[in-house]
Amino acid sequence: MALKKIVKEFQDFISRGSVVDLAVGVIVGGAFTTIVNSLVANIIQPLISFITGGGAEIPGLAINLNGNIVDFGAFLSAVINFLITAAAVFAIVKALNKFNDIKEAAAKAAAIKAGLAEEKDGDAAPKPRVCPYCKQKIDRGATRCPHCTSKLDGYQNALE
Repeated sequence: MALKKIVKEFQDFISRGSVVDLAVGVIVGGAFTTIVNSLVANIIQPLISFITGGGAEIPGLAINLNGNIVDFGAFLSAVINFLITAAAVFAIVKALNKFNDIKEAAAKAAAIKAGLAEEKDGDAAPKPRVCPYCKQKIDRGATRCPHCTSKLDGYQNALE
């Protein structure tokens, strides 16, 4: 009985969209990492080697300590891999967010045009409040102008 319940819960968990999306993301991320590793190993590292005058390995970036090699070149490659991957993911997420914003704005505009929705006052930027005396912009809730200290509508002071 308990085993059937656990199997049912596991089946519900696996069939959720977020788990499937995560699995697809991991697979695509792995494939993308292969591409970035190839870019670093086949293009960027040879360019660095050419600039520094070394061969396949960058001279001066590896230290031999009694047979133990500290390879700063491998670390540099890993950092470059990370930066390229992070920049690519940032660009993809930024483009998807922009695309979603455009799609939502178009859907909202279409709904307003079709009469299925109304444009609300909150959609447009509120007009700034202006002091009637000095003509400077002031906060909507202000009762005194911060520029000329004039008393505005709603001003109350029990001591006056």
